[in-house]
Amino acid sequence: MKTKLMLTLIPLAFAATAMAIDKAELDNRVRTLTSRFEAMQQRPDRRIPAENLRKAQGIVLLDRTKAGFIFAYQGGSGVALVRDPKTAKWGPTAFLTANEASLGFQVGGEHNFFVILFMSTNATRLLTMPNVMAGGEARGTAGDSSAVAEGTMTPPDADVLVYDLRKGLYAGAALKGGSIAPDENANRAYYGQSLSMHEILFEQKVKPTEAATELARKLAEHEKAPAYSRK
Repeated sequence: MKTKLMLTLIPLAFAATAMAIDKAELDNRVRTLTSRFEAMQQRPDRRIPAENLRKAQGIVLLDRTKAGFIFAYQGGSGVALVRDPKTAKWGPTAFLTANEASLGFQVGGEHNFFVILFMSTNATRLLTMPNVMAGGEARGTAGDSSAVAEGTMTPPDADVLVYDLRKGLYAGAALKGGSIAPDENANRAYYGQSLSMHEILFEQKVKPTEAATELARKLAEHEKAPAYSRK
């Protein structure tokens, strides 16, 4: 009986170790997302217009880590930030996880990186929900060469823009059958305490880390970037 119990516990111990997350790993995750954002902004046909970044009250950077034929992804991860309403500066990062969602055209191909802008303070409250985005849809809009789409999510009047590094215009895109939700384990590991999304993003319970400050600096730089030419 003892032997069987030990054999049962050993795999569980390895699984727990594999799932453990430390702050250094999460700092690296923030820096990776920052690099991907920078790569997007270096491409005139993909970058987010400075005007939209200036108006955004919240932002999510999302990295898809495992894709299927219809862009189903599991283990996707990302970060969220919101502006301080008093200073208009970006605050600390909160971590997100994506669970078995389907994002993108329902055909073959691959998406790697998404930026979601929340264009009003009302929309940023979505970030405090158990499921930040679930069962909603993002339908592409024409007329913007830098890949913008309007999202229709709960509540229906939320003002959300979705950008994509690989495909440009996010036309026909949909978020179905899954959700983007707070990553409580990552947030706990990063800040050394259990904090809700509201406490991190809106109550200033924590200060921005060095990695988060660098991401905020890059966002601020691109808010000031001159408008690119449309040919």
